Amino acid sequence: MADKSITKTELVASIASATGQSQSAVSGVLDSLFSTVSEAVAKGSKVSIPGWISFEQVETSARTGRNPQTGEEIKIPAGKRVKVTAGSKLKAAVK
Repeated sequence: MADKSITKTELVASIASATGQSQSAVSGVLDSLFSTVSEAVAKGSKVSIPGWISFEQVETSARTGRNPQTGEEIKIPAGKRVKVTAGSKLKAAVK
């Protein structure tokens, strides 16, 4: 299957065309969206767009891993990561 990814520039152009807004206005809105989501998740809040997608911060526990090149065991410290969950509308669109 070929890689069919959409760049931010293509996404901005598509939204601008569909809404009649300028590409710079759409780009500004997307930048603000990404910034707001990043800040909220970094503070520990869950960001949810019902039916579409949700973002939340989750804690990971310390664990033992393995270096794939040498096979040596390494200790991976506890940390935080971002969990992204697809909503029902997004899942239905993919089927």
